[in-house]
Amino acid sequence: MRHESTENPAKVVFAEREVPIFRVGDVVRVAERTPVGHYRVPTYLRGKTGVVEAVIEPPGIDNEDESFGRNAGIKLHYYRVSFPMTRLWENYKDSPGDALHIEVFETWLQREKP
Repeated sequence: MRHESTENPAKVVFAEREVPIFRVGDVVRVAERTPVGHYRVPTYLRGKTGVVEAVIEPPGIDNEDESFGRNAGIKLHYYRVSFPMTRLWENYKDSPGDALHIEVFETWLQREKP
């Protein structure tokens, strides 16, 4: 549901609540794209798959779009995603159970088909 704030002279429309599109346990892939400017996903994660460990609440503003003035206050979720180190680095020699746990914004994640 959307509403217009009475304290908002510019009449910007805000989302009351955004529902997360991923759940704990979902397998996701980080998008492979090269945006212009600064972005908040390490390049070595692009195209890699991981598992959602947590949905970060409350939802947050897309800092990438916000920095270019394109966001208008829309909030989406960050997700804590676990990536096995052996999938990130092909020559990884330590414990096969080692993993990177990192928060990734919703716009960078795609549902991986089972």
